[in-house]
Amino acid sequence: MFQRLSVLFFMIFTAATLLTACGSSSSSPWTRPTTQAPASEAPGSLDARGQWLNTDPQTGVQTDALLNQPGDSTGTFTPPPAAIPMQNLPPVKVALLVPLSGQGKEVGEAIMNAAQLALFDVGYDAFELMPRDTHGTAQGASAAAESAARDGAQLILGPLFADEVRAVKSVANRYNLNVIGFSTDWKLAGGNTFLMGFMPFGQVQRVVDYAATRGIRNVGVMIPDSEYGQMVYSAFQNRAPVVGMQMTSSMRFTPGDKNMTDAVKQFSQYDLRHTSGAPAPFEAVMIPAGGTDARALANLLTYFDMPPQQVRRIGTGLWDDVTLASDKNLQGAWFAAPEPSALYTFNTKYRNAYGITPPRVATLGYDAAALAVVLARNGHMTQGAPAFDWNSIMNPNGFAGLDGIFRFRPDGLVDRGLAVLEYRNGQIVVVDPAPKTFQSPIQQSSVIQ
Repeated sequence: MFQRLSVLFFMIFTAATLLTACGSSSSSPWTRPTTQAPASEAPGSLDARGQWLNTDPQTGVQTDALLNQPGDSTGTFTPPPAAIPMQNLPPVKVALLVPLSGQGKEVGEAIMNAAQLALFDVGYDAFELMPRDTHGTAQGASAAAESAARDGAQLILGPLFADEVRAVKSVANRYNLNVIGFSTDWKLAGGNTFLMGFMPFGQVQRVVDYAATRGIRNVGVMIPDSEYGQMVYSAFQNRAPVVGMQMTSSMRFTPGDKNMTDAVKQFSQYDLRHTSGAPAPFEAVMIPAGGTDARALANLLTYFDMPPQQVRRIGTGLWDDVTLASDKNLQGAWFAAPEPSALYTFNTKYRNAYGITPPRVATLGYDAAALAVVLARNGHMTQGAPAFDWNSIMNPNGFAGLDGIFRFRPDGLVDRGLAVLEYRNGQIVVVDPAPKTFQSPIQQSSVIQ
């Protein structure tokens, strides 16, 4: 039997107000601020399954964990008149659409495995997870969603790829189902579709805000010639002036390019610095690239007399990769991502169960499944049905999971509370902890032009 995770994995935060649906807009969701209500109270902790529930010592009935319901100013929970014993909760069916064959098979299997671990940890005996193979294709995802809906699914988790999510949206609409997908294609969010994927917008804001508090004012930006690169560039451009920061140099590069020497030389103003003694044009450089590209660019910066001790490297969640932490040209680098402690515990548990280390995105499966269980359980205890409706998913106080606190915005995108991490002597260390509540405004959206 698996040992319960002993860190804060999942709870639903207090709900002061339920949001009403907002109208759609044809403009980019990143050109307007988040309209969610602020959270009203910080969460407690959850060390084991059900600990957050109030239990009646006479009846053994566990009641809902929602505090500060509308009209309740005391901050205490009043159980519903007919609270249901845990063992008598009605059956719930939730579909999990992931590639179990074809493109993305390994990732899909890991997400499914993580979701099953969540069911064990959070607990709901009558909760049925319905895995469906999307085969990594839009056609397969559509068929999987159709099959799950016909078999009684009340909520859809997944799918993984953008084309799959696009195909599933229309099926879910026909069956009046909400979708919590794992894609990072922000254009697919909205209506009945929420996206949990790790997106760069909040990551950029978080690390830029932190860098500003540490005195960084002038930044160079290396921009991958990709949609991801453009998103990061736009996010930086729109956040930097807010915190008194400016971009003093920029360069574009093709991911995977083996010959970036001349471009980096020009970007770093190497000739000017060495002929006139001019100072470096920036105190930090943002590199929204991972793997070999991050290593190559950092190495070239050092080669052109911009070692990390003099010019700080700043990245995105792509740097949530311990294999980069030992690179001497990335020492001291900052990036925003979930705190690693819960991930470490999860990875250990996953290895004990399945014999391998899961891919980073597996935590999405855990958090999505745990969210579905909590919404189902709370809904049955308070309103007699799973709380899979738009308003319940849109709880403005958010939820807490393996990857920290998160909440869904009216446009279907996710806000996350992130830590700022640093590469230090081969380790990833926390230099600014993640927030534990959405009481303070964080992770406001950046703007895409």
